[in-house]
Amino acid sequence: MMERRRMDVALLMLVLGHLAAALEVPLDLPQPPTITHQSPQDYIIDPRENIIIHCEAKGNPHPSFSWTRNGTHFDVDEDPNVTMKPNSGTLVVDINRVKAEQYECVYQCTARNSHGTAVSNNIVVRQSRSPLWSKQKIKPIVIQEGVSLVLPCRPPAGLPPPIIFWMDNYFQKLPQSSRVSQSLNGDLYFSNVLREDSRNDYICYARFPYTQTIQQKQPISVKVLNMDAINDTMAAFYNDTDLFREDPADERKPTFLIPSGPFSSKTVLRGQVLEMECIAEGLPTPEISWTKVSGDLPTKRTSFLHHQRALRIVNVSESDAGDYRCVARNQMGMVHHTIHITVKAAPYWITGPPRNLVLAPGENGVLTCRASGTPKPSITWAMNGIPIENSPQDPSRKVEDDTIIFADVQIGSSAVYQCNVSNNYGYLMSNAFINVLSEPPRVLTASNKVYQVIKNHRALIDCSSFGSPIPEITWFKETRTSTLDGYPYIIHDNGTLVIDGAQANNSGKYTCVATNIFGIYENHVYLEVKESTRIVKQPEYKEVRRGRSAVFECKVIHDPSLIPTMTWLKDGGELPDDERLIVDSDSLTITDVTESDAGVYTCIMNTTLDQDSASAELTVVEATPTPAVVYERPDPPTDLELTDQKKKSVQLTWTPGDEHNSPIQKFLIQYEDSLHHRNQWHNLTEVSGTKTTAHLKLSPYVHYTFRVVAINAFGFSNPSSPSRLFKTEAAAPDENPTGVHGFGTEHDNLVISWKPLSALQSNGPGLHYKVMWRQKSVDSDWTTVTVANKSKFVVSGTPTFVPYELKVQAVNDHGAGPEPAIAHGYSGEDLPLAAPEHVQAIVLNSTVTEVHWDPLPSKFIRGHLKGYKVYYWRERSLHKHNPHHAEKQILTFSGNHSRGILPGLHPFSAYLFNVRVFNGKGEGPPSPTRQFETPEGVPGAPTSLIVTELNLDSLTLEWNPPHAHNGRITGYTLRYQPVNNSNELGPVEEVELPANETSFILSNLKYSTRYKFYLNAKTIRGAGPAISQEAVTIVDEGTTQISHPIARPPPRRPPHQAPPPSPFGNVSSSIEEDGALISWEYWGPEKNVYVEYKNQNSEEEWQKELVNGSQNVMLKGLKGGLSYRVRLVARGHHDQPLHLSEELVVTVPAVASRQVDIATQGWFIGLMCAIALLILILLIICFIQRNKGGKYPVKEKEDAHTDPEFQPMKDDDCTFGEYSDNEDHKPLKGSRTPSSGTVKRDDSDDSLVDYGEGGDGQFNEDGSFIGQYSGKSASRDTAEGHESSEAPSPTNAMNSLNSFV
Repeated sequence: MMERRRMDVALLMLVLGHLAAALEVPLDLPQPPTITHQSPQDYIIDPRENIIIHCEAKGNPHPSFSWTRNGTHFDVDEDPNVTMKPNSGTLVVDINRVKAEQYECVYQCTARNSHGTAVSNNIVVRQSRSPLWSKQKIKPIVIQEGVSLVLPCRPPAGLPPPIIFWMDNYFQKLPQSSRVSQSLNGDLYFSNVLREDSRNDYICYARFPYTQTIQQKQPISVKVLNMDAINDTMAAFYNDTDLFREDPADERKPTFLIPSGPFSSKTVLRGQVLEMECIAEGLPTPEISWTKVSGDLPTKRTSFLHHQRALRIVNVSESDAGDYRCVARNQMGMVHHTIHITVKAAPYWITGPPRNLVLAPGENGVLTCRASGTPKPSITWAMNGIPIENSPQDPSRKVEDDTIIFADVQIGSSAVYQCNVSNNYGYLMSNAFINVLSEPPRVLTASNKVYQVIKNHRALIDCSSFGSPIPEITWFKETRTSTLDGYPYIIHDNGTLVIDGAQANNSGKYTCVATNIFGIYENHVYLEVKESTRIVKQPEYKEVRRGRSAVFECKVIHDPSLIPTMTWLKDGGELPDDERLIVDSDSLTITDVTESDAGVYTCIMNTTLDQDSASAELTVVEATPTPAVVYERPDPPTDLELTDQKKKSVQLTWTPGDEHNSPIQKFLIQYEDSLHHRNQWHNLTEVSGTKTTAHLKLSPYVHYTFRVVAINAFGFSNPSSPSRLFKTEAAAPDENPTGVHGFGTEHDNLVISWKPLSALQSNGPGLHYKVMWRQKSVDSDWTTVTVANKSKFVVSGTPTFVPYELKVQAVNDHGAGPEPAIAHGYSGEDLPLAAPEHVQAIVLNSTVTEVHWDPLPSKFIRGHLKGYKVYYWRERSLHKHNPHHAEKQILTFSGNHSRGILPGLHPFSAYLFNVRVFNGKGEGPPSPTRQFETPEGVPGAPTSLIVTELNLDSLTLEWNPPHAHNGRITGYTLRYQPVNNSNELGPVEEVELPANETSFILSNLKYSTRYKFYLNAKTIRGAGPAISQEAVTIVDEGTTQISHPIARPPPRRPPHQAPPPSPFGNVSSSIEEDGALISWEYWGPEKNVYVEYKNQNSEEEWQKELVNGSQNVMLKGLKGGLSYRVRLVARGHHDQPLHLSEELVVTVPAVASRQVDIATQGWFIGLMCAIALLILILLIICFIQRNKGGKYPVKEKEDAHTDPEFQPMKDDDCTFGEYSDNEDHKPLKGSRTPSSGTVKRDDSDDSLVDYGEGGDGQFNEDGSFIGQYSGKSASRDTAEGHESSEAPSPTNAMNSLNSFV
């Protein structure tokens, strides 16, 4: 038996390494279930929300779930209020229809698949409770000064227990001290009371954390009295007898309020929090101290609460058991109390819970459930949720107390084992599976992963792998020549490679190889070793006057591949959000410093891998007072110094001059180049006004002298004294000329031009240019020439318009510049050789034609194609068949087009056109001239329309044809309609007239009626615009009214006289609403054409209007009733009249007046309404005055018919008085109105009732009678009156006035 036990121990030691290296099984492999998430064992829920009991598990195949409730199967499908989430075991209880307490039970979840069964902990579900405080009336407490006092809280029991605190009515926490403190159970203890403790709002609050509710106890009133006050208060009840002595409460030694007696004991569980308290009363207030009798207090886990009244020890262990003593002492004495602490322990893991086992067939393994507790816990095992003693026998398994040993396992041995450890104080339960697999190795770490580490730090490179049996891991660097073994490399059991103190030579490619009996797998990763981040210039201590600026510098070096982030802190916290604090890349500037800015400032430079920090203190001192603040430009900087001199850079430092009370905003750095531009200062750069150093980038071959100018809000300082001369060495150019172009000025040359380098860009002496060119698309060598002091070069003898590649390189005595970029250009252009072919016109409508042509091949263009030009001109009108001497018009179409639109053509005309191509040199030959004809369009308006021979019911209309026929006139349309005195148009009549008519007699018209006429001409394309005219038929014989001017017909020449040789023809006039329309035809060469007019009977000069290119003009502003002479004049270059048309006489009759009915005018209606409203207002005012002033008409009638029942009686002589003005604001004495609302009266005919519509006499509060005085009532027998006392309406008021009149 003993020998067998030794073998078991040896087997156990053999597989301990396997236990430590338990692996995570990839989910694509078969495996038993594993619980991944579950609700806590003691699960307190919010009763206002749905209950969610979590149970998540993984496995392959995915597990199914079931539940038990209170130890029996819980059928979720049978409960309508419970649902289980898909692919999960989580339960959701809908409490909208039920109460949460129905589901306060013990739940356990089971997850199972074909490889085993896992179970969760017992989950005890309880709902949170926050009960109300019981209502009770708390009597006020009156207490003697100096005695102790306890204010009980005693909150309602909640789940979990509430958090207790004391506040006043204003929700302010009550102050606590060593004299007044809160106990652990929430009561408020006073070691002794003082007069200032008197208040009526001691309120205990209980906050329930789950429901986030706060309950409040009734306020407690405490009044603290000294002996005099108590005696005075009680003497009133006990015949002035002194009940208490006059001395205050005696000073006394401490006594404990809690705990009671000299000894007490307490039991606490391991890992929990131990709290002990001692509260003592006494006068003066006792001080409390704590000690451990049998040892020292664990200082790192110990804290004191409530002003030393309570001792707290967290994470209690067995070593904390023993006796603790609290001592209360004051000057009168001391007292102590001993508390004996016993530590028990619920079960806890010693080496952690059992781990999953993955074994290959034939391997051995161990499941260990090692736990402890006080008292010692018992351990039980289960397999797949069934006690192991009731499970199927497995010859490879042996249970030894807290261990299960597996030997020579086989494929069917996979299962989930449950270990349960319990004692009187709790239990532990854990699942662990054994999974028997045969799997080749695989590496789970991502391939080609890059690890980064700071130099001299430890590097950890993962090689997480899986296989069954467990793979063996080996590491290689770069090539697989030798394994990594020995310093500085360490390989852990889980495959992780550790490099202590990584150096730059450790960077590179690493290969991890996993091997077992079923195969091999390798994975590549990379390690990058970075330089550390270091602050090389730390911020320094500053003492700054208030109102000045403070600058903290923090300059850092870091690995260039890492992106740094600068953070500034003040006193360990974030910087204040203040615009005066300016954070730069390497500095912190505080402007206008105040006392609140004093403190410790820390700069922290972070990268993704490391950080560095440094701190400095700022002290703010008072500024020295000055009698008057003078603001001026700053003084110039001084002490210019050049340091860190390099070939192309230098560092310039300086000392700022006096700011003159205006902070320097920036420094301007200037330089003089005494080699190239002596006595010329140039701006180089600007830096912030807080800096005194600038790193200057310089050019080679320059003799630099620097100076600095300070700038503040009041301007520029004088320049500083120049620095010493700094010469940079000459070097080859570091740039080439820009703006390289190639073009031709002749058809056989190529001009190469560029922007030359400046002297500063030359970088050295002997600057010249290497110009290179070659023909593009031809396999030829570069032709090179050297050019100095020029910015262009002409290549002669080139083919016409050929593409070239060009390069220009800068060269000096120290070498050539960088390889120049290739530019492109063309040799010179020549005129195009050919004209576009297949030219044709497509007529789109009467005014638009589209021209088409074939694009010309580029070989004929011989240059950059600019576009095509279409030349076109009107040959003749198809109506007149006479040639038209029109100038050619040109439309340009830029770019490579093959068609174009010709707009604005004349309808019914013949046009000629040709097309030419043009390039940068000019136009090519024209294409053959082609012709197209535009179709007919709608005609223009008739040139004139006059009315003649007016009669009672007829008149004659005469007109001239349109100037623009735009086709063959097919007829005219005459429309006319009457117009009444309100300018409203009547129905339209229409008459169609033949094309050969120019006059028409219109009959059957109404006499003395104004008519409006519209006349337009027509072609086959439709009707053109109309000309209009108005006229009035005569009223009687010899009288005619014309509302608009009527043009007289032009004088006719005798038949035998030939017209003068004039370029004007068909000059006519017509009268429009806007003025006189003058129309004509003109075919002369002169461009300056005017219309001149003047009053026929006036000697004034001719007025003229320029009408170039037009065929008609509207003369506006002519006065009615006058006649005007009108002519057309063509003038030469010197404004001399070369041609005159025949004169027209245009008569503009006066506009006939129209009768207007004043009764229909708006202004008259408005005036009448205003007058009526004014009269109505006056009548209402009169009525109101009658009601208020003097004796009312009612009073006069009563005076005539004396009725003692309605006369007021005087107080002094018992006689009846009158209603006078003095009584208007007094109530009527002794007057009453019956409750029925009626007024009784006798047989007198002159009572007040007779004058009201309703019949009752109601009086206002000022004594005035309210009624509608419209005569006597129709019925004297009706006494019922109005129930309201509203003022009369204006209508009734008018009737009332009429009744008095």
